[in-house]
Amino acid sequence: MLTLTFLVKTLFDFYIMVLLLRIWMQWTRCDFYNPFSQFIVKITQPVIKPLRRVIPSMGPIDTASLLLAFILATLKFPLEMLIQLGGVSPDPLYLLVGLLTLVKSAGQLIFWVIIIRSLMSWVSQGRSPMDQVLYQLSEPLMAPVRRIIPAMGGIDFSAMVVILILYVFNYLGMDLFPTLWYRL
Repeated sequence: MLTLTFLVKTLFDFYIMVLLLRIWMQWTRCDFYNPFSQFIVKITQPVIKPLRRVIPSMGPIDTASLLLAFILATLKFPLEMLIQLGGVSPDPLYLLVGLLTLVKSAGQLIFWVIIIRSLMSWVSQGRSPMDQVLYQLSEPLMAPVRRIIPAMGGIDFSAMVVILILYVFNYLGMDLFPTLWYRL
């Protein structure tokens, strides 16, 4: 049962993160002709395209992708409980669990985008098509920090500060929802 639970959790988490990445890319107006952006669009388009006919975007927010990510996040926990315990009962608390799952997934996505951008800055130095997308995604978060704490000695501390803020929010989630936060 643990293997099946791991597979289900991983697939749900991956697709939720891809949907959140698509929302984030649209919000920051990333270059959608970039090969990495095209991959994200192609992997989500078969599900999002029919939803867009019913649920239009609200400004820069892709509401169809957000709704689908929330539905998947809400279904993830009961499905895990069904696999582990063999049964599950409907509970309105699953909506809160879905919202918390979405918030935690967004924090993890921001964390990994900043880490990958930092590592790629050492290796590819702006030559990779993914560099531009990662820059466009992370710069709205890192630029305000850079205005407060400028680069010192050629070292940019904005990525570390944003990651530290993410850790604070993660620990806040652990404090507010102690048993639930670990299971998400």
